[in-house]
Amino acid sequence: MDSQKIIKILPGVILALVFCLFSQGINNVIGIELFGSSKSPISTVMIAILLGIIMGNAFTPRPGMMIGLDFTQKYILKLGIIFLGIRLSFEEFLKFGTVAIPLIIVCILSVLILVKLLIKKVSISSKMSYLIAIGTSVCGATAIVAVAPIIEAKKTEVAYAIANITLFGVMAMLIYPYFAEWYFYGEPVMAGLFLGTAIHETSQVAAAGLIYDQQFNSPETLNVATVTKLIRNTFLVIMVPLFGFLYNRGKVKDKNYSIFSIFPYFVLGFIGMIIVRNIGDQIFSVENGNYEFWKTLINYIKILATVFLTMAMAAVGISINLNELKNMGYKPFVVGLIAAVTVGIVSIVSLETFLKVFL
Repeated sequence: MDSQKIIKILPGVILALVFCLFSQGINNVIGIELFGSSKSPISTVMIAILLGIIMGNAFTPRPGMMIGLDFTQKYILKLGIIFLGIRLSFEEFLKFGTVAIPLIIVCILSVLILVKLLIKKVSISSKMSYLIAIGTSVCGATAIVAVAPIIEAKKTEVAYAIANITLFGVMAMLIYPYFAEWYFYGEPVMAGLFLGTAIHETSQVAAAGLIYDQQFNSPETLNVATVTKLIRNTFLVIMVPLFGFLYNRGKVKDKNYSIFSIFPYFVLGFIGMIIVRNIGDQIFSVENGNYEFWKTLINYIKILATVFLTMAMAAVGISINLNELKNMGYKPFVVGLIAAVTVGIVSIVSLETFLKVFL
């Protein structure tokens, strides 16, 4: 990256960092000053995104700021997710992943069937319904952008679908951590599986897991939620071609997608960080010495992951334009709401019915 690009993105990145630090300060004031506790009832991540929404709609961000904010949402977010891998052993990754896959498949199929049925009840285009379905069931805006050219969706349809994912995903991100703690009686694996399957975007899942960890002192929930969501993201490789086939069957169409262009490569970075952690644990063991150095380094990487994710959530909040959402009409949001609620319900039912056998 050349110096000119760095200069362009720097203001927005610094703004996101300021919001992150300010949110932590507010968190400390609420916890220590108001409640006399070291922990606030409102997490730093939640404060960051709410503060971002308020400030972003009260004051229109300058175009120069948006370049850095977009960079924060796209790249710093992914770096934060990659750094979360330092928290896991390879055995935990395989264990959580094996349990998560059947649940993910059930949730995806349920949303696809439901949205297909809703097309007949709510008068929205089939293209819009496809976009909402894959965005809700797989990996949010990334899935929508990947499918859009294959089904020749209009820009307005893409905007509506992404607005759906943003609105209901953020709502789920803020509500579901507290709901999961109440419903699953503080069981970390169940809560993590629920968050990883019921929330749309990777950033939203990571933030929800972080909220849960910060409020209920459960790093395992964050680990399970992250692993579940990253495995869910890899289904994009299957679902994008499938959606293209379903929409274009009977038509003569050129294939205008590439597996390599849609694969979420930051998943590999996350797995790579797990490998680094496990190799480091062997090299810097108590017996071999330098264990304190390795432990300190791991803690710094964990802190960076938290800071990067909080910065990304602040950037997301600043970028949400409430007036645009208000002017988009209600019918697509009805479909999006029903699809979002369905994913949550199916996740809970599947967990209650099947997964307790394996846990």
